[in-house]
Formats: sequence, structure tokens, C-alpha cells
Amino acid sequence: MGNVKKKRAKKIRKHKHRKLLKKTRHQRRKKK
Repeated sequence: MGNVKKKRAKKIRKHKHRKLLKKTRHQRRKKK
């Protein structure tokens, strides 16, 4: 069960990172 929790945490981290990347991309477009 410990392994499954670790895998879930990794998936959540990746999702958060993707959201951050999208936000930065929008900011770059606004600067242009």
C-alpha cells in the first residue's frame, strides 16, 4: 500500500507542474 501512495503523490506533483507551466506560458504571451 505504501508504494501506491507514493505513485499517487508523483501523479499529483506532475499535474501541479503542468498547471504552473501553462500559467508561465500565458504570462510570456502577455508580455509579447
